[in-house]
Amino acid sequence: MIGFKKTPSKLVLSVFFISLIFVLLIYVDSVLNKPIPEEKITISMSLTEDPPVFKNKVSHEVNKGESLSVIFEEKKVPLNTAYKIFNFDEDNILSSIKPGDLMEFNYIGDDLYSIKIIKDDVNSILIDISEDVSIKKIKKQIQKITSLKQGEIKNSFYMDALRVGIPESIIMDFAYIFGWDIDFIFDVREGDKFSVIYETDYSDGEKISTGDIIFAEFINNNQRYIAQRFYDDDQGKQYFNENGMNVKKGFLRAPLDFTRISDHFNPNRKHPILHTIRAHKGTDYAASRGTPIQATGDGVIIFAGVKNGCGNEILIRHANNYQTRYCHMQKFNKGIKKGKKVVQGETIGYVGSTGLATGPHLHYEFMIGNKHTDPVKVKLPSAKPVNRDQIEEFRGLLNLNLQKLNNYNSKENG
Repeated sequence: MIGFKKTPSKLVLSVFFISLIFVLLIYVDSVLNKPIPEEKITISMSLTEDPPVFKNKVSHEVNKGESLSVIFEEKKVPLNTAYKIFNFDEDNILSSIKPGDLMEFNYIGDDLYSIKIIKDDVNSILIDISEDVSIKKIKKQIQKITSLKQGEIKNSFYMDALRVGIPESIIMDFAYIFGWDIDFIFDVREGDKFSVIYETDYSDGEKISTGDIIFAEFINNNQRYIAQRFYDDDQGKQYFNENGMNVKKGFLRAPLDFTRISDHFNPNRKHPILHTIRAHKGTDYAASRGTPIQATGDGVIIFAGVKNGCGNEILIRHANNYQTRYCHMQKFNKGIKKGKKVVQGETIGYVGSTGLATGPHLHYEFMIGNKHTDPVKVKLPSAKPVNRDQIEEFRGLLNLNLQKLNNYNSKENG
């Protein structure tokens, strides 16, 4: 048998090449159109600052009968912390805690780090427990600011003093200081002039006192009254006139503040209810029902009850054979009864209209022995003068303030 070699036909070769090209195209397409792989982004944060610290404060006012241990328990102070505090207080600083003190418990988050006990506007106690326990007293620095004010009476002392910028507390103190010589209800008149030098305490820019009068002057009906503050070794803080005599007297000139007199001392007055001539042996002060009435001098109550047309009445016996009588009261103050000792300025009752009275007012009488005297005009006994050993010191202080007043007037008039 003769052998032979088979050769592919053109058609087979053409199909082969076409198939090869097709496969290559599919491969190229799959490569070129391959989806882009997703990029995974990882964000890493590094904290370069500490997280914020939250502070809070819990306040508590000490009540009567409360102890620190009870308060600590109520405020959930840890027992071991409370023990450390009490153990550390070797000087018994915390024993001064009293009702009315304000306690501040300071926290960082839930952790207690200090306790502040505020005694008043200046003094406080700080208990620091942030690291170890420490207890210390803190006293703020005080700055005294001195002010000088002047005015003239056009309407009333109270309104005109407010008008020139004098604080209300200083106005009331001014009237009290001169209240033994001047009845600010009856004596004050248009054209009277007043001057006052007073100091006010400030701490950290805040006012912490209502002020205290250093020097005061009142010109009433052309008569000059002076009051100089001075710390007497025997009497403490007092106010004296230019001669070193105490402005304080044994009696206040009036038993009420800043009201008006409705009826004066008159031995021939016609009674408004009985319509008969009956001596009016005292002074009537018209005031709102419930206005406090003060004892005008130290003494002992010898009668407190209801008596005839006087209604609710109090009669006080004072030293040196003086007596004062108060009528038509709405009621007596708590604890007022026969035999009780009272001090000058103490509230003994309240204005009313009991007895024979046409409206709420106080009928006030002033007696020396059994003789009725006009309380508006009677000369009142004085308290002790400046200590003799300090008279030169007093005069130096008085002259200093008189010079301040003169300099002020010169600038105002210049």
